[in-house]
Amino acid sequence: MSWEIHSRKGLWLPQIGWWLDAQTSQPRSIVTHAHSDHIARHREVVCTRPTSLFLARRLGRRRSEHILPFGQTEQLTLDCTVTLVPAGHILGSAMVLLQHQRHGSLLYTGDFKLRPGRAAETCQPPRADVLVMETTFGLPRYVFPPAEQIETALAGFCRTALAEGVTPVLYAYSLGKSQELLQVVAAAGLPVLLHRTAAAFARDYTAAGFAIAEHGLLTPERASGAVVICPQPMGGDNPAAWVHPRRTALVSGWALDSSARYRAGADAAFPLSDHADFPELLELVERVRPKVVYTVHGFAREFAATLRERGVEAWALGRENQLGLTLA
Repeated sequence: MSWEIHSRKGLWLPQIGWWLDAQTSQPRSIVTHAHSDHIARHREVVCTRPTSLFLARRLGRRRSEHILPFGQTEQLTLDCTVTLVPAGHILGSAMVLLQHQRHGSLLYTGDFKLRPGRAAETCQPPRADVLVMETTFGLPRYVFPPAEQIETALAGFCRTALAEGVTPVLYAYSLGKSQELLQVVAAAGLPVLLHRTAAAFARDYTAAGFAIAEHGLLTPERASGAVVICPQPMGGDNPAAWVHPRRTALVSGWALDSSARYRAGADAAFPLSDHADFPELLELVERVRPKVVYTVHGFAREFAATLRERGVEAWALGRENQLGLTLA
């Protein structure tokens, strides 16, 4: 017997009657983390405590929650258990290990990174028969520089701007990346002002028991003399519109693409990412040692083809899998 997996706005596992990261409202879904493209208003969820706090802020509390500590195995159905392990993406992000009496083990990564970060637990992938993995950066060109190098460059960008009387503004997602940046900038000895949405999630980090660095709140009256961390402008709405003069930087793994900072309308870009790069994707497969791999998100088809070239059975879920032909 093998696992049956359906990919449509999340993953549906009919053998157990549960969704994984469903993006539309469902009776039951396991939620790996609380980024907006992985959540919806479900009736019943399994998640970690930090994810529960973030869900409450984003969606309110109208749902039944089964909060699992990392490493604790619980019965999900009569013939299947569930264990959540750290994914390293943001605080509380989880990989999902399902162990079924007839279908064997399945590991769903959700979004993950193997590199240790400043504002998330370190990823701990277990062995599994079937691996369903995200492949956001699934092309060989996506290789991130060492974190220390990126952090040094970021701190230098901020120090130079402040010394010139200009406010450095770092564009980052409000949940996860903003808190990671806060830890990085504070460790460099620089003061930080957070946009209100990032500051609200920072309070949830504290409520979850994480020691978040000191920071102030960005307001029209308080918008200079510190590093500003705020969301990227969208649709003409700039969260840092009242900050003048300012020097902006996009903080994203997509900064590896030379066009990223121009698309963001930023003065600079730094590839600090909360996703795995290409070498980490390969390393994960080596560590899990699955019998079959299914890829989702990003360059799923391309990465599955790379794995097949390396002798691993791999298929992109929800995508056309183009098979290469060997000509004698």
